[in-house]
Amino acid sequence: MPVLVLILALPFLNLPPAYAGLVGNGSSLLLIVGMALICVQAVHGLEMAVLARHNIHAPDNLHARKIYTQVHVLAGVLDFIIGIFAVASILMLFEPVRHLGTSLLASAGVVSVVAGFAAQKTISNLFAGFQLALTQPIRLDDVVIVEQEWGRVEEITLTYVVIRIWDERRLIVPLSYFIEKPFQNWTRTSAELLGSVLLWVDYSLPLDEIRQVLKGMIEKHPLWDRRFWNLQVSDATEHSMQIPVLATAADSTKTWDLRCAIREELIGYIQKHHPQSLPLLRTRQSSPPPS
Repeated sequence: MPVLVLILALPFLNLPPAYAGLVGNGSSLLLIVGMALICVQAVHGLEMAVLARHNIHAPDNLHARKIYTQVHVLAGVLDFIIGIFAVASILMLFEPVRHLGTSLLASAGVVSVVAGFAAQKTISNLFAGFQLALTQPIRLDDVVIVEQEWGRVEEITLTYVVIRIWDERRLIVPLSYFIEKPFQNWTRTSAELLGSVLLWVDYSLPLDEIRQVLKGMIEKHPLWDRRFWNLQVSDATEHSMQIPVLATAADSTKTWDLRCAIREELIGYIQKHHPQSLPLLRTRQSSPPPS
């Protein structure tokens, strides 16, 4: 408001032309910067108001993660657009570079500038971020496997995504990666997962007994969500057979812990009650030739 008052009062101050031009350009520059900052603050205020209505830390936070991802990325895009218009308006204040600001604001100029910058990695990631916000192949707090690393989406910026890996490392991935390359998203539609435990055992293992033991083991476990479990023989070789154990849990963390618990308890039971059914390598020794 003070800068606006100064601009309106400038014709009545009767300053020398040199000083009037300097004060006029300076006050106009401050007004543009001030308006840009107000617009940025308005965007971030609206962002905070929308995010305050959604709790991303809730157990079932699928809808909240959708909103957080869209709002964060779109707010960044709006900040970028405000910055472009602010720079173009400032350039128009100065005669030597006024044509740059005019062409930047003109529709043909904007198209040419965007087309030129789109070839750059940073701007291509910006467009990828806009596409990501609309299609949402990933969201904040999604559980993903990227480059054979398991982790959660911790942050989505205008140019890259931060993946918090299970051992607390951070994997930085450009946004375009999630548009151009395949990856696994374990929580795309729901946090519920089906975990598997693979064991190789000898043919002598009694499967009916193992199923009964496994039934009591899983159904009493607090991490099982009571949806599904199963045990079947999925493969067999000349030395052993493969038995996958399937069990469901509410989210990826509980699924991991449930898989580890099933694996430990099942191996312990086999070691204690059927040690001869652990994988064995059988050989046949031929009788020595008669002397």
